[in-house]
Amino acid sequence: MTGRSRRQFLQTATAALAAPLASAAEPVMGMIFPPANYPVPPEAKQLYPKGVTFLAEGLAFNGMTLESYEEAVPRIVPTALKLKERGATAISIMGTSLTFYKGAAFNQELIDRVHKATGLPATSMSSGIVDGLKVAGAKRVAVATAYTDIVNATLERFLTESGFQVLTMKGLNLIRATNAVTQEQLYDFSAGVFANAPKADTLLISCGGLKTIDLSAPLEGKCKVPVVSSTPHALMNAVRLVGLSPRVTGYGSVLAKA
Repeated sequence: MTGRSRRQFLQTATAALAAPLASAAEPVMGMIFPPANYPVPPEAKQLYPKGVTFLAEGLAFNGMTLESYEEAVPRIVPTALKLKERGATAISIMGTSLTFYKGAAFNQELIDRVHKATGLPATSMSSGIVDGLKVAGAKRVAVATAYTDIVNATLERFLTESGFQVLTMKGLNLIRATNAVTQEQLYDFSAGVFANAPKADTLLISCGGLKTIDLSAPLEGKCKVPVVSSTPHALMNAVRLVGLSPRVTGYGSVLAKA
């Protein structure tokens, strides 16, 4: 083997060894969504286009009711294990109402179950909204949701147990088909909820099915307070969990200072 051939061989071998190491170095966030066959939401790559890989698996639950949550919860750990098999290095349970409906302690219990079963760092969408509210410095919140009054009552309990005062809360009374809500409808609804509690220091929009990523900044301009919402701030929380900076500009004040 000539000197040149030897150098080429070594360069090729080094590159072949480095490629899997570089791939392995990138964290992989496995996300558990309530609906079946749920894709990685476009918000994930919109906010975090590099530095982390996202995977998604669904639970195939039947809608935002207490009965559906009860039926779906036993599938969370098996789904987390499936994500680990696919290469996830951390797990987030990406369903707000699915994780808050029995209170703050139950949300943490679900996270602990996933961590114990998989050995991976874990979090949830409900922990994501709490993280967002803390970054916002929230104390008194106005809350707009997709939910029925029954589910809203469990959210109010969760937020109170998490240290926040709920000044007003109103839902769209949806069980499913949250994608039928237009951006204009969601903007008007959320702004109207805030208008009922002008002393609130933060507006929270709760439900991962509501598309809020492009509404945060306009709503902050109208309401003059920070806006926290399920999917963007659950992603913020998830990215933080895997050791990356979650700070992103252009999508509201909370992500800008996360």
